Amino acid sequence: MESRTRLILDRETLARRVAELGAQLSRDYRGLDPVFVGILKGAFIFLADLVRALEFPVEVDFVRAASYGAGTESSGVIRVTKEVELPLAGRHVLLVEDIVDMGLTLDFLRRHLAAKEPASLKICCLIDKRERRQVEVPLDYVGFVVPGGFLVGYGLDCGEKLRTLPEVYAVDTGGGD
Repeated sequence: MESRTRLILDRETLARRVAELGAQLSRDYRGLDPVFVGILKGAFIFLADLVRALEFPVEVDFVRAASYGAGTESSGVIRVTKEVELPLAGRHVLLVEDIVDMGLTLDFLRRHLAAKEPASLKICCLIDKRERRQVEVPLDYVGFVVPGGFLVGYGLDCGEKLRTLPEVYAVDTGGGD
């Protein structure tokens, strides 16, 4: 199967937008001692760049969830496979995601973390991709809105590969027509 890629977000565009988000988050979270929680595995590159763009130190933790089903289809049953280790009660929490697609896992994790009674809980995502959205999730900070396509790079993977590409590409696997 032949695979073609098309550049969607280059390094400079990513770096500029991450810096803008970092400046906005620095204003919004100044003096609040927030916890930034990255959703594994995809958000780790975005989160690393984002926290380095802040004007103050921040605590970082991670959460991971998985949905199980037959083949490539989700069963809709989601469970946490790596729990946040820092206490979140009374803290200002920013949940950081690489891409919001269907919204199911992010909605589950938002409700999961809200049950830990943070002072506030907001969501920051690198890419908002709405073409397959099934659950509306409040996105407080959005890097880019991308209309569609299968995306890889800058944390986004295809079968655990291509995650480390420094730019975001749309992949056409040649499966159509």
